[in-house]
Amino acid sequence: MRLLLSLFLSALALPALAAEGTRIQVKGEIIDTWCYYSGVMGGPDSVVGSAHHTCALWCSAGGIPVGMLAEDGTVYMILKMAGDENANGGDTILKMAAHTVEVDGMHYTRDGLDYLVVSDVVSDLDIQNKTHEDYGNVPSFSIPDPN
Repeated sequence: MRLLLSLFLSALALPALAAEGTRIQVKGEIIDTWCYYSGVMGGPDSVVGSAHHTCALWCSAGGIPVGMLAEDGTVYMILKMAGDENANGGDTILKMAAHTVEVDGMHYTRDGLDYLVVSDVVSDLDIQNKTHEDYGNVPSFSIPDPN
């Protein structure tokens, strides 16, 4: 009986343990989190913007979590994007790879990570970060040779 009472009281406490989100509006660049965090394609400056656009598309389409690099340097993992039936990686987010956007949504923090559930894309400024002028294409094979 004591075990059942303990389980019942624990179940009542679960909603209190759930993370509560905060509505925020944030501006930043949609990034490929694998290349940004792992350094596999170079430093953080070379895997953002136009230099990394095609590779970011490949990673997103392949299921790598998409993130947003905010103007203050915070990286938000995007869990859901408004307009996509699927979670992260749907058609809407693919169209925004390497774009600078301003979004409205719910911000959650857990275990030191920042998450964002986007309810509205306030503005989409297209690709603003012209890094290909400094880095070429990263990786170099991301744009196939037409010959």
